[in-house]
Amino acid sequence: MHIAMVSIPFPGHVNPSIEIIRDLVGRGHRVTYANDPTWRDQVEAAGAELKEYRSTLPRGDDWAGDAIDHLTLFLDDAIAMLPQLRAAYQNDRPDIFLYDIAGAPARLLAEEWSIPSMQLSPTFVAWTGYEQDMAPMVEQMRADPRGADYYRRFTQWLTEQKSSTTDSTAFMAHPAQGLVLIPKQMQPNADRVDESVFTFVGPILGDRDDQGDWTRPPAAENVLLVSLGSTFTDHPEFYRNCIRAFGDLPGWHTVLQIGRFVDPAVLGEIPDSVEVHTWVPQLRILGQADAFLTHGGMGGSAEGLYCGTPMLVAPQAADQFGNADILVELGVARRIDTAITAAELRQALLDLVRDPAVRSRSVEISDRLKQNHDAATLIENAAAAGV
Repeated sequence: MHIAMVSIPFPGHVNPSIEIIRDLVGRGHRVTYANDPTWRDQVEAAGAELKEYRSTLPRGDDWAGDAIDHLTLFLDDAIAMLPQLRAAYQNDRPDIFLYDIAGAPARLLAEEWSIPSMQLSPTFVAWTGYEQDMAPMVEQMRADPRGADYYRRFTQWLTEQKSSTTDSTAFMAHPAQGLVLIPKQMQPNADRVDESVFTFVGPILGDRDDQGDWTRPPAAENVLLVSLGSTFTDHPEFYRNCIRAFGDLPGWHTVLQIGRFVDPAVLGEIPDSVEVHTWVPQLRILGQADAFLTHGGMGGSAEGLYCGTPMLVAPQAADQFGNADILVELGVARRIDTAITAAELRQALLDLVRDPAVRSRSVEISDRLKQNHDAATLIENAAAAGV
């Protein structure tokens, strides 16, 4: 079959489903992947064929503004993406469209061409009563002229494209069918999710050989990975505090990912027990780490849970605050703030790793997550059924 995937050029929207793509290719299917050309290497490493479109989304840390501003950026990108997708697939129509939550224009094309589609969600999904629960927030956004314009434009766009629904919330929240690529434990109101539509397959991670390797130093009694993800990483003082907190902590080796916005030179003297990188093969390190200081993005949270690594969570934006609270409730994490002092940071780590309940709970959840549904077979069945 020809299976098409549509996503946006960010790790948190590509990494969660890339192993499914690799599996589908391994089963002999032709898989095309629509994304920005900056992601060609990652797409081709999975065995897929890149279908280029030019994303209008900001790169790096350039995400100024509030939630309304961010939603507007995603809407602008979707509107710009649709004609590019139509041109790319007009004469090469797939048997099924798979799409990330930010690749929703694929759903419009699937409806237009009577092709089945399936959402691959790297974050939580809607539940029964979702619209009612979100109504106060939506009304608050609609009361802002920018928010009112966002909803007006979204409805107008869906209407022009003859969408089966012109309600923007319903369009985004209620796909025909979907795979949920997060641990069910991270899903709010999990007992209210319609599992006739959504199937929780959990994180499907693979080994990610193409992202590089990392080996635990022989002398390291304990390993800590510090990473604030790929976007909100411009925190030099926090990184300096990490070095002060962990650099002379007996028996600990720290891997510090600082992103591409901070010059390592501003961090001062780096002790031998700390290695500093702009990017790391996170999954490889987590499999060998004893603790993980994360921003609480859904991708990192899922990887930490999958590897059974106790976490300190320093949320920065968007869903990270809610994710942090869920991880704490699950008993696998402690929440901190990036304004924390070095002394407080050190104590938070020691309190985390010295708590036997945290270690036990982390292992329990990890074992459960490694018993996944067969996502590729679910996709094959949906494509064959044509629904």
